[in-house]
Amino acid sequence: QVQLVESGGGSVQAGGSLTLSCTVSGYIYTYCMGWFRQAPGKEREGVARIYTGSGSTLYADSVNGRFTIARDNAKNTLYLQMNSLKPDDTAMYYCAARPGGGYCGISQIPTMETHGQGTQVTVSS
Repeated sequence: QVQLVESGGGSVQAGGSLTLSCTVSGYIYTYCMGWFRQAPGKEREGVARIYTGSGSTLYADSVNGRFTIARDNAKNTLYLQMNSLKPDDTAMYYCAARPGGGYCGISQIPTMETHGQGTQVTVSS
């Protein structure tokens, strides 16, 4: 069974950068993985997706050009590099995964049953 543990969150000023990590236990080579976030009082929002086999990526419009999702299959780790952070990016960030097969879009990331406990990102203006 795949287990996910996020790390790397913190507090930064607007315009700053953070890199989140998601350490994975289990086999994920042919998985669809991604990051979603949830701010207080708001619904979960898919942020980025990657197919661990092909490396194909997809981003939400709100983060496209600022965030980069990547994976290191040898280290069993998923990353989210976040640049040019804005106060609106403040949220709890979660990594999620499901076995590959079929289309895996941004909107599906927040619905994945396998996800970690989250790491908090706070961006101040």
